[in-house]
Amino acid sequence: MNTNFWDAVKVWARIGILSFGGPAGQIALMHKEVVEDRKWLTEAEYLRALNFCMLLPGPEAMQLATYCGWKLHGQKGGLAAGLLFVLPGACIMLALSTLYALVGNIPVIQALFWGIKAAVVAIVFEALFKIANRALKRNVDWVLAGLAFIALFCFGLPFVLVVAAAAVFGFMLNTTSTPMAGIVRPSGRQTLQTVLVWSAVWLLPLIGLNGLLGSDHLFSKLANIFSTLAVVTFGGAYAVLASLGQSLVEQSSFMTTQQLMDGFGLAETTPGPLILVGQFAAFTAAQNVYNSLWAAIFASAIFLWMTFAPCFLWIFAAAPWIDWLDNWPRLRSALSAVTAAVTGVILNLSLWFALHVVFGKVERLQGSIPMWWPDLATIDVAALILVGALVLAVFKMKIGIPKTLALGLIAGLIWRFAIPMI
Repeated sequence: MNTNFWDAVKVWARIGILSFGGPAGQIALMHKEVVEDRKWLTEAEYLRALNFCMLLPGPEAMQLATYCGWKLHGQKGGLAAGLLFVLPGACIMLALSTLYALVGNIPVIQALFWGIKAAVVAIVFEALFKIANRALKRNVDWVLAGLAFIALFCFGLPFVLVVAAAAVFGFMLNTTSTPMAGIVRPSGRQTLQTVLVWSAVWLLPLIGLNGLLGSDHLFSKLANIFSTLAVVTFGGAYAVLASLGQSLVEQSSFMTTQQLMDGFGLAETTPGPLILVGQFAAFTAAQNVYNSLWAAIFASAIFLWMTFAPCFLWIFAAAPWIDWLDNWPRLRSALSAVTAAVTGVILNLSLWFALHVVFGKVERLQGSIPMWWPDLATIDVAALILVGALVLAVFKMKIGIPKTLALGLIAGLIWRFAIPMI
């Protein structure tokens, strides 16, 4: 489809501004904007790209946005979509991190987005229903989706293990090895050139920091930590949070556990990938060590570069191969199985997010089935009512995403500020 580049840029900016709710909400938003409303990608193309991004380390929703932009306008389109997905949330997180450093926790900000979280739950469940309706076509697909959900939600198995197991199962399920005709094999030389260019973009600043400042300097340590996490961390922000806690709290004492959890709370209330909690962590670590906002801002930039530059590397190097790989029956079967498993993954993310909106405390149970379970005494009845009302509005009245977010924001403002004054 011929699409004007600047028209697409406006849509990527819109997605970046409205992308609340973590990966589940962001996948839902992109699906509506790119597949349902504008038909820029077919359902099959979108799901194929989503499956692939789920297999990559790093923030899958940002990588999916980058792929969508690349599909329309090549690397400049991928850069525009990926950067605009990240930058609005990064700017807001920088402002909130600065306020946090100056005045401490910001309950007013968190209260402001209370209603938006409820709206995101409704948006996520609508998208989950649509994706499941299109992706789960066979009985085996429903079984794979259910098993993936149980493995993640009930047993907390590693994200990458669940998706990889589905891919292996799908590969073994199909015994046809002859590829279908019609798709030309991408250029290996072009792929190598892309890998070299984007590896240099990512790694030269890392080498420069270590060479100029030494490996013991805070900036070098942060660059090394985030560049490592960009390669080894699967499962998005939830996996990154644990790794950040180990690296910045337990091992180096650059920040406290409470500061890290405050940052995660702020990341949940801003647009963009939840992995932006790492930006808050880098900012706060530098502020704690140097007591300098300029040092903290530079640390934020280090996080952004070392986290998102490799995302462009993965997508630009692999994107030309996705359709070609899908041309091989056994690989297509593997990706089809991943599609089913990813539906279970999205259900896990959706339910996890919904529980944290409705309950003040949610933890994994101890025992043979360590599933997520809320502390029933911490239920937020108002949030539950608002979620229910917005779910009905989304499914019955078919209101769009902006109106749903606006209704949630207005309801949140009324509940948290107007009603207590009456």
